[in-house]
Amino acid sequence: MRETGLHLMRRMLAVLQIFAVSQFGCATGQIPRTLWQKDQANKDYSPLIKRLELSVDKVKQLILKHQQQNHVVSYSSMQDVPLGGRDELTLAVRKELTIALRDLMAHGLYASSQGMSLVLAPIACLIPAFTSSPQTMHPWELFVKYYNTKNGRAFVESPARKLSQSFALPVTGGVAVTPKQSLLTAVHTVLTEHDPFKRSADSELKALVCMALNEQRLVSWVNLICKSGVLIQSHYQPWSYMANTGFESALNILSRLSNSKFNLPVDLAVRQLKNIKDAF
Repeated sequence: MRETGLHLMRRMLAVLQIFAVSQFGCATGQIPRTLWQKDQANKDYSPLIKRLELSVDKVKQLILKHQQQNHVVSYSSMQDVPLGGRDELTLAVRKELTIALRDLMAHGLYASSQGMSLVLAPIACLIPAFTSSPQTMHPWELFVKYYNTKNGRAFVESPARKLSQSFALPVTGGVAVTPKQSLLTAVHTVLTEHDPFKRSADSELKALVCMALNEQRLVSWVNLICKSGVLIQSHYQPWSYMANTGFESALNILSRLSNSKFNLPVDLAVRQLKNIKDAF
């Protein structure tokens, strides 16, 4: 019965497509160019790249400043430093580097609607008459979608992995953890710690970036998103920086931090809330 229903639906959509082509001159899958006209002024991504480069340079300067006293850039090792100096590096990472990375990844990023596209594809020419610009999407959601498509929860919560975490045993049998495995674990950790407290997407992305720097995997984690063809095709407009360049120059800029060692706090957005919860 299901196959029969799908067959009838395909035939009905085919008839609608023929009607749309004959009456309106458009075909299935064509998105009218006027749909993106409101975003024409936002196509220039050079200021976003410049801001990312400036934020990376600032972090590098702070690293060199702190490495005069310590070999590892550590939040805990600066507890006795005055408040402004102690938080200087953390603030630069969370409020400048992460925000610059977020804005560049958000260039041309939108939330697709697969259900609507199936129904409205035959009459795509009429879309601008009834809808506004595509709904924006936060880059953190890309990491969550990657986590979901790769069955991240099942991977992290597998019995073998839980057992290894309980007894601090290696689960990979001496094989190095891959960037994909570490990213799935990191996203799971951020979701587990932040979602119960209803933290924002910005807060969760900041936590992920701090974790990536701590593990020296920022470039490899972002690159996994860039190489995910399904995510790029489904959520990036053709003129976006991601679709046009594959994020190559941005990855090169971020690689300047790859050899630096960090020990940044990951739970700043939820630390006080967790302490309150533990108190009761």
